[in-house]
Amino acid sequence: MHKQMKFKAALLSLALLLVLLGVWHIATAPRAAAPVAAMSAEEAEYAALMGQAPVAAADPAPAAGSGFPTPSQFAQIAGGHLADPFYDRGPNDRGVGIQLAHSLVRVALGYLLAMLVAIPLGFVIGMSPLLYRAIDPFIQVLKPISPLAWMPIALYTIKDSSISGIFVIFICSIWPMLINTAFGVAGVRKDWLNVARTLEVSPLRKAFLVILPAAAPTIITGMRISMGIAWLVIVAAEMLIGGNGIGYFLWNEWNNLSLANVLFAVLMIGVVGMALDLMFAALQKKVTYAE
Repeated sequence: MHKQMKFKAALLSLALLLVLLGVWHIATAPRAAAPVAAMSAEEAEYAALMGQAPVAAADPAPAAGSGFPTPSQFAQIAGGHLADPFYDRGPNDRGVGIQLAHSLVRVALGYLLAMLVAIPLGFVIGMSPLLYRAIDPFIQVLKPISPLAWMPIALYTIKDSSISGIFVIFICSIWPMLINTAFGVAGVRKDWLNVARTLEVSPLRKAFLVILPAAAPTIITGMRISMGIAWLVIVAAEMLIGGNGIGYFLWNEWNNLSLANVLFAVLMIGVVGMALDLMFAALQKKVTYAE
């Protein structure tokens, strides 16, 4: 029954993909450009910005490759990127594999720092209701601050763009892990804690043998949410700090007015984000137990 449901879901996903590709193909089908006289000043300016210079009524239609790409044009450009993802021809011309590697390294460093702080601190907060109530207002104030708001402060204090990007990932991804760890630790069954107390289990053994296994599913959920936030933040951060990374690649291609490359970067961001989420979903499944 479960395999049949998965098969039906896969078929439905494939059907939806075909529908989206069909809509994309119809929407980007080549058509004659509007004459200059038929376009307003704003439309003509936007067409020029998008690389579609308006033509006179007697002129031929613009090249099919200008503006928003068709599915076949996008597939051709994506194939070119994937055929050689690790080329390096200078600071502004690197393969998508190198750009993704830079982004993943930044995300890994910021995320690991957040994990090293959030999980131990979450244990302490979860085991002390008084400390939880005292720290909660600070968490609620800092949690919703945008990563773009942190970037100027990081650049001013750290004075290094790459380390500033790592700090922004750290400060934005720490909160879900901290909150979920504290919630999971606070929600451990009192019966289990009473048994550990009766057996005179040391606090360290109690933390690792009783509290951690019980709170593990909630902690992994927080880690999963934090990874999604970290991957979301790195794109915005790299647009500001520049140099390298998938966010910089996307912004650089927009400045070059290459919408096909922008779409390819967006697709790569989504695919890598999905892979990271699936990794944590598998880990969460390993630590979740049936009562």
